[in-house]
Amino acid sequence: MSQIKIIECPRDAMQGIKKWIPSKDKLSYIQSVLSVGFDIVDFGSFVSPRSIPQMKDTQFIIENIDLSSTSSKLLAIVANERGALDACKYPSISFLGYPFSISETFQMRNTNKSISESILELKKIKSLCMKNHKELVIYLSMGFGNPYGEPWNYEIVEKWIDILHQIEIKVISISDTTGQAKTNDIKKIYSSLIPKYNNIEFGAHFHTLPNHWFNKINSAYESGCKRFDGAILGFGGCPMAKDELTGNIPTEKLLSYFNTIGQKINIDPLNFETCYNHALKLFHNN
Repeated sequence: MSQIKIIECPRDAMQGIKKWIPSKDKLSYIQSVLSVGFDIVDFGSFVSPRSIPQMKDTQFIIENIDLSSTSSKLLAIVANERGALDACKYPSISFLGYPFSISETFQMRNTNKSISESILELKKIKSLCMKNHKELVIYLSMGFGNPYGEPWNYEIVEKWIDILHQIEIKVISISDTTGQAKTNDIKKIYSSLIPKYNNIEFGAHFHTLPNHWFNKINSAYESGCKRFDGAILGFGGCPMAKDELTGNIPTEKLLSYFNTIGQKINIDPLNFETCYNHALKLFHNN
């Protein structure tokens, strides 16, 4: 059976916290995350400090992080070519994540660019990734619905996947941006797209209410998805969701799910417990 990939997202968990988290505390927590053995750690973002003040110390983090005792790869979010240029200075970053929305409204809110402008930016970022030996991960925002009254259906999702396929994007994580993904839509999207675009690695970046996580994970996994994003304790999510209970899929729930079905996950359980306790202190103090 194919190996499940778990992407831990401390960046997503921390970025919406208004109270400043000291850089040394961020660094200590991310080191703890790296000890667990997650496939990829989404550790920071090279974006405007005006947009995401909590991430203005990403450069400090990457320059001080110790990767000598971890197998995890690092992923950083970028929103434009300038951010990608900054991220590409660091050989220790393996992946750049770019948020691309199939909602014109959300793309403007998120990156201050239209969808057509974002496609041009995406191509520039992909070129930088190729030159600097990095992999580009597209986060397909509004992949399971649209709260802005714009049209949304499977055909629209597939149209944009096909465009990304033509640009030769190899990794696409479909994002449940506002936490509204329905089981039938999850099944339809993954069961249709995965066999059709078998050279694309499809992931799931779900946001969820506390009691809805199981159906989302289960529907995606049973439909062929093998790559899942999570955040310990379920912190983070999208402010647009307008519901403070809507957060990321709690990583502990992901691990519990795969343990229950007998799917092996290559993490260190003792280090995960330590990291979980670290998260309790960090997030409950902020």
